[in-house]
Amino acid sequence: MILRRFTGEAEPQGQAGTGRSLRNSLAVLAGGIVAVVILLTALFTYRLSETTRLTVMDDDLRTRSYGVSLQLKDLDSDDREGFEKAFAEFRRATPWAKVSAAPAGSNVFYGDPVPVAGPYAATSSGDMLSQHTVAGERVVVRRSTSGVTVAMSQPLDVFSIVSGSWGAAALVIAGTGGLLAWIAGAAISAVGLRPVRRLHRAIDAANESDQLTELPVDGNDEFAEITTSVNKMISTLEDSKTRQAQLVADAGHELKTPLTSMRTNIELLMMLYNSGQQDQISEQDRKDLERDVMAQMEEMSILIGDLVNLARDEAQQGAEPEDFRLDEVLEEALDRVRRRRPDLAFQFEADPWVITGDRFAMGRAPINLIDNAAKWSPQGGTVRVSLKAAKRNAVLIVDDSGPGIPADQREKVFERFYRAPESRSMPGSGLGLAIVKQVFDRHNATIVAEESDDGGARFRVVFPGRPPEVDGADVQEAPAETTARVIPRKSYS
Repeated sequence: MILRRFTGEAEPQGQAGTGRSLRNSLAVLAGGIVAVVILLTALFTYRLSETTRLTVMDDDLRTRSYGVSLQLKDLDSDDREGFEKAFAEFRRATPWAKVSAAPAGSNVFYGDPVPVAGPYAATSSGDMLSQHTVAGERVVVRRSTSGVTVAMSQPLDVFSIVSGSWGAAALVIAGTGGLLAWIAGAAISAVGLRPVRRLHRAIDAANESDQLTELPVDGNDEFAEITTSVNKMISTLEDSKTRQAQLVADAGHELKTPLTSMRTNIELLMMLYNSGQQDQISEQDRKDLERDVMAQMEEMSILIGDLVNLARDEAQQGAEPEDFRLDEVLEEALDRVRRRRPDLAFQFEADPWVITGDRFAMGRAPINLIDNAAKWSPQGGTVRVSLKAAKRNAVLIVDDSGPGIPADQREKVFERFYRAPESRSMPGSGLGLAIVKQVFDRHNATIVAEESDDGGARFRVVFPGRPPEVDGADVQEAPAETTARVIPRKSYS
């Protein structure tokens, strides 16, 4: 069974089915994506917080340095006591910071040791300002317009501790978020892949029971669409399986009769020759037996050939379609049949017509159809073949001069191995018209059996297609010459 390829057999190492399950893959993927997103968000937040905190620290130091410079601008350069008093007030208000200052016109700093090196930039008030980090401290130096230079510094240790806490928190959040995302992904995938598991179990059940049963379709989502497509495949496989089984059964039944008859005749001839009693049978009886054997062999050959054509046509149903001229195909088929029946007259008339399909298969079907008309036409009769084109369809009519087909049998003649009672004595397998109908069905053509104007059989086929183009113009605007000829019967003296 074909489905067994997908689920029943063990797959080679490294191929699909041997790795991580789709459920786990989706869970890991979801967890990884969420963890990365959380980590990037945490890092961005950490960086933004670091920049913000540094900006806030600089603003605070700049404000405090401006206040100190205002306190010191009126002090004399040698008023060390005044400087220390101002520093003391600053330390009480800001115990975590250091401060030093140099009077106007002096480079001697009083107070805490604070590095003052660094580039200066002018402020809107006219003061010169320097901001830099030295030895783990943030330093702000202000040279006021009064000439006083104030330097302040604040250690970054507390800030670093907070920043480290932020980094650790980011890692914890990322890890926790990733774990939660994996759990959520596993739960979501378990629910979302439930239809896939149900589909898998249904296919396994079909493999174990060797029965092609359509699967239930739930909902209208993508999984329902997949199930519907699988059901279409199952239906196609079931139809193919049924056709194959029916073909084998019918072929076995049809082959049984000529085989049995041929075996009986051959055994009778062998018994006569082995027993030395061949003289007891007349020459005419012996020739009749041999003629029966040859006729039965010919019947089997025809049957086997038709079975091969039928199976080949089913196998080629996926052939690449092409455009071809139907009128040319009919003319080729007519020429082949005419060589086998030179005692008949053939009338042929065909308008140009283009169809799309399998040219090889379409080449066999008209041969069977015209050959059937020739088989039923008596010696000296006429087979008429015409193809008339319209705007969207072309109509093929094949008439013979035979006895015609009874009305109650006109639908049955297209069934496989069906042979009317009056046709049992004639050569054939009962597959010719079945092959014709199968090929025409593949090309979206319809065929019906009717009665011809002279009482014989008529087969009417309606083909889709289009007229061919002539020099870029439609045939209806520039008509092509219709193929028409009469092939007379061969005369016998």
